[in-house]
Amino acid sequence: MYVGRDMTELSMMAKSDWEKSELAFFHHSLQQIAPYLNSEGQTIHREIIEEIENRGGLNSD
Repeated sequence: MYVGRDMTELSMMAKSDWEKSELAFFHHSLQQIAPYLNSEGQTIHREIIEEIENRGGLNSD
């Protein structure tokens, strides 16, 4: 189970300041509902994916 900051708090921060667990959780959550996201949700998801890629993926330390 995810234990961390919620999207309300995280939305006020740069994605580069998010913890890896937060990126992973919200990426997975948004991936599950991707067909139903509006353009704002799609943008947030894309930014999360870009931050994960910038860090070299979720499996790297």
